[in-house]
Amino acid sequence: MRVVIDTNKLVSIIGKKSSFRWIFDSIAIGNLEICVSTEIILEYREILERKTNLGVAENISEFLKVSPSVIKTDTFFRFNLIQKDSTDNKFVDCAISGDVDHIVSNDKHFQILKTIGFPKVNIITLEEFDSLYKSEILKHPKKY
Repeated sequence: MRVVIDTNKLVSIIGKKSSFRWIFDSIAIGNLEICVSTEIILEYREILERKTNLGVAENISEFLKVSPSVIKTDTFFRFNLIQKDSTDNKFVDCAISGDVDHIVSNDKHFQILKTIGFPKVNIITLEEFDSLYKSEILKHPKKY
């Protein structure tokens, strides 16, 4: 499975005590792929540095650059599907370019995607992703 994870949800999954930590661990061992663009990595780094510290931001940024389960995607088209917060479109464009299964986000601006038929982008909250996929993804652990 391949996903794009909104920045605030990435922050939610990296904490060692987070109940959603299994998602980050699944990416680390290759059970789950995350799709990112340069623009997304830069936003992740900026927000992580602000919400945690420089060391965490650098470590996560480096992980995203070298992990085989992180798919780097160039976005050549701007679909501009989210009008209310155009900065969210970087996640949508990455999801389309990366042919992902879901964007994981609790941001209400992404809900407009449920009404758009083409290009089809599936949006799911972090809690829904956890409920629907945790047992399936953890059932078959693999390591690189």
